[in-house]
Amino acid sequence: MSLWSLKDVAVAVGAKAPTADGEVSGVSIDTRTLQTGDLFVALKDVRDGHEFVADAVARGAAAALVSRAVPGVSAEKLIKVESTQAALEALGRARRAAVSARVAAVTGSVGKTSTKEALRHLLGFQGRTHASAASYNNLWGVPLSLARMPRDTQFGVFEIGMNHAGEITPLTAQVRPHVAIVTMVAAVHLENFASVGEIADAKGEIFSGLEQGGVAVINADLEWTGRLKAHASEARPSRIVTYGRAAGSDIRLMSLDLSEQSSNAYIELFGKPLRYRIGAPGEHWAINSLGVLAVISALGADAERAAGDMASLSALAGRGARETIEGSKGAFELIDESYNANPLSMGAAIATLGRAQPALGGRRIAVLGDMLELGPTAGELHAGLAKPLADERIDVVFASGPLMHHLWDAIAEGQRGGYAATSAEIAESVAQTVKAGDIVMIKGSYGSKMRVVVEALRKLGRAEN
Repeated sequence: MSLWSLKDVAVAVGAKAPTADGEVSGVSIDTRTLQTGDLFVALKDVRDGHEFVADAVARGAAAALVSRAVPGVSAEKLIKVESTQAALEALGRARRAAVSARVAAVTGSVGKTSTKEALRHLLGFQGRTHASAASYNNLWGVPLSLARMPRDTQFGVFEIGMNHAGEITPLTAQVRPHVAIVTMVAAVHLENFASVGEIADAKGEIFSGLEQGGVAVINADLEWTGRLKAHASEARPSRIVTYGRAAGSDIRLMSLDLSEQSSNAYIELFGKPLRYRIGAPGEHWAINSLGVLAVISALGADAERAAGDMASLSALAGRGARETIEGSKGAFELIDESYNANPLSMGAAIATLGRAQPALGGRRIAVLGDMLELGPTAGELHAGLAKPLADERIDVVFASGPLMHHLWDAIAEGQRGGYAATSAEIAESVAQTVKAGDIVMIKGSYGSKMRVVVEALRKLGRAEN
């Protein structure tokens, strides 16, 4: 299906169209995932994308967006612009202006990707839905996601992230959401902020891009709820919708029945009692579900129907996905939380592990890697995980990385499974230790490379096949 014509691409980016017009089926910035018919955008990041233009064309790219000539590639395949980053942003803005979709923007210290994916899944039952891929939430991910939006999209969902103040403002201006949500404000990226309050201010930037008559959705349980409301009010939304456990919340969690694999929630949806089951375990999923319903309602979709569909949700890869691995010593369960970590999400993952029930003779095992970008209190924050690990009766703890040594020093002797400086080293220890009936949860910041441990444990099962 055609996403763009080359002529429309040229018009959008203010460039000369190729001699022969053609159709573009997708937009790509990576030749490893490029599909035949894609427009390749040669961004300058860690590597200069111009180095890969010839390969992109050889792989079937319809054309390439470039800022200079590329030796060996016909000019007919190139759309030349001054800046490929600016051109990608122009392409995203053009597509946003061309669609009539109802659009939501999602940010937060924790839960933004899970919320975005839940919205993609649930809105998909009610209309043609487009959402950011993976965690494409930065200066190139947002315009790329916009540029990939089909013309007939009915609901658009875009994740917006940040590491520094001022980064969300230009991104939400590109998305122009009808609804914007802040899921959580927590001690993340503290290396770049003087306080959590400053993080709240940075997250509150998302409301600046609201369309006229837009809706701001805010977690009512936060210390910074009032601060976020002030940012929302500056954008003059048609209304502010709150959710959480707090009294007076527009969507309020009244009670929650937590189980190992799912949760049953009883809520009030704008004063109306409602019960539903969430197909992913943990209180954090339940709270996220309230924000999801708030966004769905504000987009004009059916929130009650979406609540009924919550049972079909499941945890995401790297964010709580569970699988059973049949190893030589018997079957054990893996909980993959390896994509990212901060003190709040680490606490939620430990609580979920604590509710898990190992098979006879099995143990609850936590394999934890460094939480990064936490600033001068990073050591204390890592050591502070000892309490929830003890409270949740986690049997064995493996720790990886220099920051996690603070936790290693703080946990009880009887909980210690092993410590190593790198994830590769700890992976060997964990693989040798795990046995039938165990439940193993792996978590750490992306930069701590805990995915290595996940793959090491999966190989125990593949070795048997």
